[in-house]
Formats: sequence, C-alpha cells, structure tokens
Amino acid sequence: MQIRDLPYADPGVPDVRSGTRFLLWLGRQQLGGQVKCLLWGLLHHLGIAGLPLGVGLAVQAVVDRDGGRLALAGVLLLALGAAIAAGDVMLHRTAVTNWITAAARVQQLLSRKTAELGSVLTRRVAAGEVVAVSTGDVERIGWFVEALSRFAAAAVTLVVICVGLVVYQPALGVVVAAGIPVLALAVLPLLPHAARRADVQREKAGKATELASDTVAGLRVLRGIGGEELFLGRYRAASQEVRRAAVHSARMWALIAAIQVVLPGLLLIAVVAYGTKLALDGRIEVGELVTVYSAVALTHHALRNFEEIAQAFSFSRPSAKRAARVLSLTRTTTTVPKPREVEAGGDLYDPLTGLRAPAGLFTAVVCGDPDVAGRLADRLGGHPTEPDADHTSVLLGGVPLDELPLEDARTVVLVQDKEPVLLSGTLRELLDVPTSGKVRAEHALAAAQCDDVLDALAQASVATGGDPMLTRITERGRSLSGGQRQRLALARSLFADPEVLVLDEPTSAVDAHTEAAVATWIAELRRTRTTVVLTSSPLVLDRAHCVVLVHEGQAVAVGSHRGLLATEPRYRAVVTRETDEELATADGRAVELDALEGESA
Repeated sequence: MQIRDLPYADPGVPDVRSGTRFLLWLGRQQLGGQVKCLLWGLLHHLGIAGLPLGVGLAVQAVVDRDGGRLALAGVLLLALGAAIAAGDVMLHRTAVTNWITAAARVQQLLSRKTAELGSVLTRRVAAGEVVAVSTGDVERIGWFVEALSRFAAAAVTLVVICVGLVVYQPALGVVVAAGIPVLALAVLPLLPHAARRADVQREKAGKATELASDTVAGLRVLRGIGGEELFLGRYRAASQEVRRAAVHSARMWALIAAIQVVLPGLLLIAVVAYGTKLALDGRIEVGELVTVYSAVALTHHALRNFEEIAQAFSFSRPSAKRAARVLSLTRTTTTVPKPREVEAGGDLYDPLTGLRAPAGLFTAVVCGDPDVAGRLADRLGGHPTEPDADHTSVLLGGVPLDELPLEDARTVVLVQDKEPVLLSGTLRELLDVPTSGKVRAEHALAAAQCDDVLDALAQASVATGGDPMLTRITERGRSLSGGQRQRLALARSLFADPEVLVLDEPTSAVDAHTEAAVATWIAELRRTRTTVVLTSSPLVLDRAHCVVLVHEGQAVAVGSHRGLLATEPRYRAVVTRETDEELATADGRAVELDALEGESA
C-alpha cells in the first residue's frame, strides 16, 4: 500500500476485543509494508554491523603492511557505506509509509463508525474522547505499527552480531553474546511502571482535552453568565495535572534511557579489558580486538529500537484501547440479520412504546421528559442509546430498521435532534446533501422561515456580491443566533426530503409567530411524507394531523390537540405546564359544575 493509493477502498473489520489485539490486527493488515521495512532495516543495520569487520581488516592490514588486504578493506567499507545509505533512505521511506497508512486506516475506521452511529456517538462516548482518539491517539497507534518492523530488524541484527562474533573470535564473542541479551532485556522490569505512568498521563490529557472541547462549545453561554474565569481556572488546573503527570512519566523514560547508555558502556569496558589481556597474551590480533570493540560500540544503534518499541507500545496501547472501545460500538443493540428492503409508504411503529406514525401524515409526539423524547427520537431513527429487555426494533412498513442496510436506513429515515450541528462552509455547501430532488432549496429555506437569516448572510457577504448562498458560515454556526442555527438545520432536513423525518423540538429557539409559520409550512411541504415531531408546543401540536401522548415510556393517548386537551389531564399538564395542585383544583371544579348542572336539571 502506497500513500498515493489512500484512502483504502475497504479499511477492513478490526479486532476490537482489546487494545493489544487491535494493534496486532493493524500490523497484519500491513504485512507487505512490514516485510519491506524489515528487509530494508536489515540492510541498514547489517551494513552498520559490518563496518567493524572492514575497520578491523584495515587495521590489521596496516599492522601487517599488506596493501592488497588494505584495498580489499577499503572496497568492503565502500560497499557497506552504500548499503547503509540505501537502507537508511528506504527504511525511513517504508517506515513513514507504514505510519501514515496505519493512521489513515484508523481514521477511516473511525469515520465509518461516526457515519454509522451519527449523533448517538457522542451520547455513548464523550466528545473530548472522540477528539482525542481521532487526533493524538491515531498518531501514537501509527507510531507503534511502523516501529514494529524496525524493532524486528534490530533484533535480528543483534542475533547476527552475537553469532558472528562467537564464530569470528570465540573468546571475546562469548562475552558479547552473554552481555547483549542482558542489555536488551535490562529495562523490562521498569516497563510496567513506565506504562502505568504513561496511562495516567494519557488519561489526564484526555480529560483536559474534553474540558477544553466543552468550554469552547459553551463559550457563548459562559460569557453570558461571566463564567470564563471559572472554566479557565479549571482548565489551568487540569493542564497542570497533565504537566505533572508528563514529568512523572518522563523521569521513568529518562531512567530507561540512562540504563541503555550505562550498560553498553560497562560491556565495552569489559570487552576492552578482557580483549587487551588476550592481545597481550598473543591469543588474538589487534585487528580482531578492534573489530569486536567496534561491533559492541555500534550495537547501541540497534539497542535504541528496544527502548523505542517499549515506549511506543506503552503510549499506543491505551490509545488503541480507546480506539477499540469506540470502534466496538454498534448502531443497534440487536443482532443484525440479513438485510431486507422496505417499501415506501409504510407506517412507522415502535413496539416498545406502542407509538405509531401513519404514513404520509404529520404526527406530533408529546413527552413530559425531554430526555425521554431524545431517546425516543433516536429509537425512531434506528439508533437505540441503551438496550431494552425485548430487543425490539422500530418497524417501517413492517420491516425492522435494524434489518435495513445502513445506507438505506440513512436514506429513508432522517433524525434531527434538538441541537443540530452546522459544519463550517458556505450556505450552498451546507445544503449540499443527498436529496430526493422533489424539494427546492428556496422552498426549504422559506418553510424554515429563514428570510432574516438570508438577509443577515447577504449583508455579511462582502466578497461574494451579496449572495447569501456563498457566504461562509463559521464552525457550528457560531456566527448565528440559536434560532437562526435551528432554522438553517431544519431547512437542510426539509431539503433532504426523506421518506420519514423525525424532528426533536425543531422550534424551541424561535418566537411564537415564527413557530406557527414553521409548523404550517412543515405540514404543507411534507403533505405526502411521514413526519414525526417531538414537541410540547401548542402552536405545533394544533397543526398536526395526529397527536400521541407518551407517558412513562408508553403511548397512552392518541387524538387531536384540542381533543386531548379536553379529555386527557396528563396531556394537558405537559402542554399547559399545569401543576398537580392546579389539575386537582380544575378536576374538583369540573365535578362541582357537573353536580350543579345535574341539580338544575
């Protein structure tokens, strides 16, 4: 896989049973790139390991005054230099390719999961954690994947050096062969402590990122209540905790690095001391001593990969664990059978609550609890936020939404929650969504009562000749008011014109006059489509074809707005905001009036 071939046509199905399994799965997916990196790494490291042999031959040739052997040593050193240069360049190229392609694969998997879950993702996982996984965690995971093959090349090189020195000079080679494994494995007892400290650092950094994300998202509210300094103090405290955790973690890694320097130095001292004695006794030649000394001195280059792979694994394992947790989420809590097709024109029915939205009608749903309404909206869109006892799925035309292919489910049912997101870009780009082609953009904007929004965008559009469609909207629509953002999101949903549109409090941020106009336009624009609006606004309820009261998780009453007001006290309590005492008083007065009417009769 080359960088120019990205993105992947199919990033695959990851193993998300644990962070370690996810890392190993990523490594297997890039087996070709890992093998290339391994081979180039062997060329590079073995070229470096061969330098002592050339140097030793050259020194001994000078001692023996042998010009032919000196020329041979020069040719060998030249060939080894070329091998080192080529291996270094290609090792870096293939390693970076493995890093980028692994990171790209993880990002594609996260993007696919985000598209699958939609707005339900941030209800199951904190927004700050999603940001941390898709940014810093992706880089750390890619680091481990690319370091793995370089570590394998270094490990093979050390084995070759040990075996080669035992064969070349057994007396010194045995000392080196016994010492190299100790150098490589000496830091193992410290790795669990380093990993724990790295986990603490990552956890605190994730919390700080989440706090920063929440603060930025609510900056306008914070300024309105004068809470900037409070949250600034909280973030300052969180960042200091991250700093202290990072310093605490860095001390352990500094100790590991120090060990990687001290122990090779001690081995060099032992080799020189023992080798000098052997040379004075005439058991080895000077060139052989130089060769063994140089080989041991150059092992630090390969040994550094042991420290790096330990550090990469310690930092990437918690990152992979978080990524695996996000990727393990499913859009439903049921087992998805073979995909089926749904015919247009069917009723939307929720067996769990008993709610039925007739096809082609404007159905309003009243819930006393806004959180219950939000969860119900998710269920109607095929995204239950928590498992239910019966594992029931919402039916559309008799077909469970769980059994629809994800692409079809997204096309047929559209859910707009009470806090829709506007991405940065122009208004034209905002409305660049898949549509049925039956609703024009200007009609959708008119239905959502966006005239004042268009005027404001036109006035702000200096460089585009006053065309509101070309005016850039900032991230999350922060340059607009809450009501303007809500209406633009509604216009986008109406323009998409899905078979079933579910709206959760679509007019909560607008005035009464605009709310009545929007309700009228929705009923008119979607007169042949199924529309479900979760609301408690009398202006919207009065224009619905059918009103359903959901009380304690069950649809308990169905009728018109006026009819339910007259006959259903629980409905009247939600819509008119009457208290229990007021309801009891009203019921008592009704009983008294009925009694008086009976006596007069």
